[in-house]
Amino acid sequence: MLNLLAGFNSADNAELAVERFHDALELIGADAGVFLSAIRDDAARTSYRSLLACDPVWAIEYARLGWHEHDPWLRHALDNEDPVRDTELKLMPREQEFVQTAAKYGFATALVVPAPSSAGTSRVGVLCLGSSRPGFFDGDAYPQLRIVATMLAMELHRWMRRAAAKELQAKARIRPDDIQLLRHEQAGHTSKVIAQDLNVAPQTVDTRFHRLCTRLDVPDRRSAARVARLYGLL
Repeated sequence: MLNLLAGFNSADNAELAVERFHDALELIGADAGVFLSAIRDDAARTSYRSLLACDPVWAIEYARLGWHEHDPWLRHALDNEDPVRDTELKLMPREQEFVQTAAKYGFATALVVPAPSSAGTSRVGVLCLGSSRPGFFDGDAYPQLRIVATMLAMELHRWMRRAAAKELQAKARIRPDDIQLLRHEQAGHTSKVIAQDLNVAPQTVDTRFHRLCTRLDVPDRRSAARVARLYGLL
Protein backbone atom coordinates (compact mmCIF):
# COMPACT_ATOMS: atom_id res chain seq x y z
CA MET A 1 0.00 0.00 0.00
CA LEU A 2 2.87 2.39 0.76
CA ASN A 3 4.35 1.77 -2.70
CA LEU A 4 0.94 2.35 -4.27
CA LEU A 5 0.40 5.60 -2.36
CA ALA A 6 3.82 6.86 -3.42
CA GLY A 7 2.80 6.21 -7.02
CA PHE A 8 0.11 8.91 -6.94
CA ASN A 9 2.88 11.49 -7.17
CA SER A 10 3.75 10.32 -10.69
CA ALA A 11 0.15 9.94 -11.90
CA ASP A 12 0.10 12.72 -14.50
CA ASN A 13 -3.51 12.26 -15.64
CA ALA A 14 -6.89 11.41 -14.14
CA GLU A 15 -7.08 7.99 -15.77
CA LEU A 16 -3.88 6.86 -14.06
CA ALA A 17 -4.96 8.34 -10.74
CA VAL A 18 -8.29 6.49 -10.91
CA GLU A 19 -6.49 3.26 -11.80
CA ARG A 20 -4.35 3.57 -8.68
CA PHE A 21 -7.44 4.47 -6.68
CA HIS A 22 -9.04 1.19 -7.78
CA ASP A 23 -5.85 -0.69 -6.85
CA ALA A 24 -5.97 0.85 -3.38
CA LEU A 25 -9.61 -0.21 -2.93
CA GLU A 26 -8.69 -3.76 -3.90
CA LEU A 27 -5.94 -3.88 -1.27
CA ILE A 28 -8.29 -2.49 1.36
CA GLY A 29 -11.12 -4.82 0.33
CA ALA A 30 -13.63 -2.03 -0.30
CA ASP A 31 -16.15 -2.22 -3.14
CA ALA A 32 -16.37 1.48 -4.05
CA GLY A 33 -14.62 4.76 -3.47
CA VAL A 34 -15.18 8.46 -4.10
CA PHE A 35 -12.87 11.37 -3.47
CA LEU A 36 -14.48 14.82 -3.55
CA SER A 37 -12.61 18.13 -3.46
CA ALA A 38 -14.38 21.40 -2.71
CA ILE A 39 -12.70 24.77 -3.28
CA ARG A 40 -14.58 27.89 -2.18
CA ASP A 41 -13.51 30.43 -4.81
CA ASP A 42 -15.47 33.19 -3.08
CA ALA A 43 -18.51 33.65 -0.86
CA ALA A 44 -20.91 32.77 -3.70
CA ARG A 45 -19.00 30.17 -5.71
CA THR A 46 -17.61 26.74 -4.82
CA SER A 47 -15.87 24.44 -7.29
CA TYR A 48 -16.25 20.67 -6.95
CA ARG A 49 -14.00 17.98 -8.44
CA SER A 50 -14.09 14.25 -7.89
CA LEU A 51 -12.26 11.02 -8.61
CA LEU A 52 -14.55 8.01 -8.87
CA ALA A 53 -13.70 4.39 -8.25
CA CYS A 54 -17.32 3.25 -8.27
CA ASP A 55 -20.36 2.94 -10.51
CA PRO A 56 -20.27 6.08 -12.73
CA VAL A 57 -24.04 6.39 -12.44
CA TRP A 58 -23.44 7.61 -8.89
CA ALA A 59 -21.70 10.71 -10.27
CA ILE A 60 -24.63 11.36 -12.61
CA GLU A 61 -27.13 11.05 -9.78
CA TYR A 62 -24.99 13.23 -7.50
CA ALA A 63 -24.94 16.04 -10.05
CA ARG A 64 -28.57 15.64 -11.14
CA LEU A 65 -29.92 15.79 -7.60
CA GLY A 66 -27.52 18.50 -6.39
CA TRP A 67 -26.23 16.28 -3.61
CA HIS A 68 -23.35 18.65 -2.77
CA GLU A 69 -25.95 20.63 -0.81
CA HIS A 70 -27.03 17.55 1.17
CA ASP A 71 -23.85 15.45 1.32
CA PRO A 72 -23.23 14.20 4.90
CA TRP A 73 -19.73 13.02 3.92
CA LEU A 74 -18.72 16.50 2.77
CA ARG A 75 -20.46 18.14 5.72
CA HIS A 76 -18.46 15.97 8.10
CA ALA A 77 -15.20 16.91 6.37
CA LEU A 78 -16.01 20.62 6.61
CA ASP A 79 -16.39 20.41 10.39
CA ASN A 80 -14.08 17.55 11.40
CA GLU A 81 -10.65 16.10 10.73
CA ASP A 82 -11.20 12.57 12.07
CA PRO A 83 -12.40 9.58 10.01
CA VAL A 84 -15.84 8.29 10.92
CA ARG A 85 -18.02 5.36 9.96
CA ASP A 86 -21.33 6.26 8.37
CA THR A 87 -23.23 4.70 11.27
CA GLU A 88 -21.68 7.39 13.51
CA LEU A 89 -22.91 10.31 11.40
CA LYS A 90 -25.91 12.29 12.62
CA LEU A 91 -27.92 12.80 9.46
CA MET A 92 -30.02 15.79 8.47
CA PRO A 93 -33.47 15.09 6.95
CA ARG A 94 -32.44 15.37 3.26
CA GLU A 95 -29.28 13.36 3.94
CA GLN A 96 -31.31 10.22 4.60
CA GLU A 97 -32.17 10.11 0.91
CA PHE A 98 -28.50 10.63 0.03
CA VAL A 99 -27.45 7.61 2.12
CA GLN A 100 -30.20 5.42 0.67
CA THR A 101 -29.18 6.32 -2.87
CA ALA A 102 -25.46 5.80 -2.17
CA ALA A 103 -26.22 2.29 -0.88
CA LYS A 104 -27.38 1.31 -4.38
CA TYR A 105 -23.92 2.10 -5.80
CA GLY A 106 -21.60 0.23 -3.42
CA PHE A 107 -21.92 2.33 -0.26
CA ALA A 108 -24.25 0.19 1.85
CA THR A 109 -21.77 0.90 4.60
CA ALA A 110 -19.07 3.54 4.41
CA LEU A 111 -15.96 5.04 5.97
CA VAL A 112 -15.74 8.84 5.64
CA VAL A 113 -12.21 10.27 5.76
CA PRO A 114 -11.64 14.07 5.73
CA ALA A 115 -8.58 15.50 3.98
CA PRO A 116 -8.02 18.92 5.61
CA SER A 117 -5.76 21.64 4.25
CA SER A 118 -4.01 24.79 5.41
CA ALA A 119 -6.83 26.80 3.78
CA GLY A 120 -9.39 25.52 6.30
CA THR A 121 -12.92 25.16 4.96
CA SER A 122 -12.02 27.11 1.82
CA ARG A 123 -10.33 24.00 0.44
CA VAL A 124 -11.26 20.59 1.77
CA GLY A 125 -11.32 17.04 0.48
CA VAL A 126 -13.17 13.95 1.61
CA LEU A 127 -12.63 10.28 0.81
CA CYS A 128 -15.48 7.85 1.18
CA LEU A 129 -14.79 4.13 1.06
CA GLY A 130 -17.82 1.93 0.52
CA SER A 131 -18.73 -1.72 0.93
CA SER A 132 -21.81 -3.68 0.04
CA ARG A 133 -21.20 -5.89 3.10
CA PRO A 134 -22.86 -4.63 6.29
CA GLY A 135 -20.41 -4.15 9.14
CA PHE A 136 -17.35 -4.27 6.88
CA PHE A 137 -15.70 -1.35 8.71
CA ASP A 138 -16.55 -2.66 12.19
CA GLY A 139 -13.96 -5.45 12.40
CA ASP A 140 -10.82 -5.73 14.52
CA ALA A 141 -8.72 -4.32 11.66
CA TYR A 142 -10.54 -0.96 11.76
CA PRO A 143 -7.77 0.94 13.65
CA GLN A 144 -5.22 -0.02 10.98
CA LEU A 145 -7.69 0.60 8.16
CA ARG A 146 -8.42 4.07 9.50
CA ILE A 147 -4.72 4.97 9.28
CA VAL A 148 -4.34 3.58 5.76
CA ALA A 149 -7.50 5.35 4.61
CA THR A 150 -6.23 8.65 6.04
CA MET A 151 -2.98 8.32 4.09
CA LEU A 152 -4.95 7.52 0.92
CA ALA A 153 -7.21 10.56 1.47
CA MET A 154 -4.25 12.90 1.81
CA GLU A 155 -2.49 11.55 -1.30
CA LEU A 156 -5.70 11.92 -3.31
CA HIS A 157 -6.11 15.45 -1.95
CA ARG A 158 -2.55 16.31 -2.95
CA TRP A 159 -3.08 14.87 -6.44
CA MET A 160 -6.35 16.77 -6.84
CA ARG A 161 -4.75 20.06 -5.86
CA ARG A 162 -2.01 19.60 -8.47
CA ALA A 163 -4.63 18.78 -11.11
CA ALA A 164 -6.71 21.85 -10.18
CA ALA A 165 -3.61 24.05 -10.38
CA LYS A 166 -2.76 22.78 -13.86
CA GLU A 167 -6.35 23.28 -14.98
CA LEU A 168 -6.49 26.87 -13.72
CA GLN A 169 -3.05 27.68 -15.11
CA ALA A 170 -4.12 26.54 -18.57
CA LYS A 171 -7.59 28.13 -18.45
CA ALA A 172 -6.38 31.54 -17.24
CA ARG A 173 -3.13 31.42 -19.24
CA ILE A 174 -1.02 31.98 -16.11
CA ARG A 175 2.63 32.71 -16.91
CA PRO A 176 5.67 32.77 -14.58
CA ASP A 177 5.58 36.59 -14.48
CA ASP A 178 1.93 36.39 -13.34
CA ILE A 179 2.97 34.11 -10.49
CA GLN A 180 5.65 36.63 -9.54
CA LEU A 181 3.03 39.38 -9.49
CA LEU A 182 0.66 37.29 -7.36
CA ARG A 183 3.43 36.50 -4.87
CA HIS A 184 3.97 40.23 -4.40
CA GLU A 185 0.26 40.70 -3.74
CA GLN A 186 0.23 37.79 -1.30
CA ALA A 187 3.07 39.50 0.58
CA GLY A 188 1.01 42.72 0.78
CA HIS A 189 3.22 44.82 -1.48
CA THR A 190 1.82 48.01 -3.03
CA SER A 191 1.98 48.77 -6.75
CA LYS A 192 4.84 51.19 -6.05
CA VAL A 193 6.91 48.54 -4.25
CA ILE A 194 6.19 45.97 -6.95
CA ALA A 195 7.09 48.47 -9.66
CA GLN A 196 10.46 49.15 -8.04
CA ASP A 197 11.22 45.44 -7.87
CA LEU A 198 10.18 44.82 -11.48
CA ASN A 199 11.68 48.08 -12.76
CA VAL A 200 8.42 49.25 -14.34
CA ALA A 201 5.95 52.07 -13.70
CA PRO A 202 3.25 51.59 -10.99
CA GLN A 203 0.60 52.11 -13.68
CA THR A 204 2.04 49.13 -15.55
CA VAL A 205 1.64 46.99 -12.43
CA ASP A 206 -1.99 48.07 -12.07
CA THR A 207 -2.66 47.27 -15.74
CA ARG A 208 -1.12 43.84 -15.42
CA PHE A 209 -3.21 43.12 -12.34
CA HIS A 210 -6.37 44.23 -14.15
CA ARG A 211 -5.69 41.85 -17.03
CA LEU A 212 -4.83 39.02 -14.65
CA CYS A 213 -8.05 39.53 -12.67
CA THR A 214 -10.05 39.37 -15.89
CA ARG A 215 -8.44 36.05 -16.83
CA LEU A 216 -9.03 34.65 -13.34
CA ASP A 217 -12.61 36.00 -13.29
CA VAL A 218 -12.16 37.76 -9.94
CA PRO A 219 -13.02 41.36 -8.94
CA ASP A 220 -9.67 42.49 -7.56
CA ARG A 221 -6.01 41.62 -7.04
CA ARG A 222 -6.52 40.43 -3.49
CA SER A 223 -9.07 37.90 -4.73
CA ALA A 224 -6.66 36.88 -7.48
CA ALA A 225 -3.97 36.03 -4.93
CA ARG A 226 -6.49 34.15 -2.81
CA VAL A 227 -7.68 32.02 -5.73
CA ALA A 228 -4.09 31.33 -6.81
CA ARG A 229 -3.26 30.16 -3.30
CA LEU A 230 -6.37 27.97 -2.98
CA TYR A 231 -5.62 26.27 -6.30
CA GLY A 232 -1.98 25.64 -5.39
CA LEU A 233 -0.35 28.12 -7.75
CA LEU A 234 1.44 29.89 -4.88
